[in-house]
Amino acid sequence: MKVERILWPTDFSENAAKALPVVTSLAQRYGAEIHILYVMKDYPAIGAAYGDYDPEEAEKMQVMEREMAEKRLDQICTSFLNECPLYIRHIDVGDPGKVMLQKIHSEEIDLVVMVSAGKESHFDFADVMNHLLKCTTTPLVAVPV
Repeated sequence: MKVERILWPTDFSENAAKALPVVTSLAQRYGAEIHILYVMKDYPAIGAAYGDYDPEEAEKMQVMEREMAEKRLDQICTSFLNECPLYIRHIDVGDPGKVMLQKIHSEEIDLVVMVSAGKESHFDFADVMNHLLKCTTTPLVAVPV
């Protein structure tokens, strides 16, 4: 099996971090790129669902979340990924399962590594993993938590 690009989705939770040793080990073994993906909440969709949508407030929330995500990704890359050949950071907005499928196709991902469960942030890894298993033929490594 060819492994040149690995996708690691994270929500910056402790559970998501448990996949990092597997990601780095595989990246080092195969000389693969690591594509780190953080999916932000879609604040306009959330506000509209509750009938209270303020475009300025939604934009502020997205700017704040993006800034936080960029800082966290900097920390992860600096602290844990120095020995990996290449890491590429992605920050997207939307439904995590759909965004991951898009990223798998657009970046020609060979392997997805993620935790098997846990809901510590804004999406449930188990639900997303089940969605990926149904919608892609890309191999998936589920790290038990």
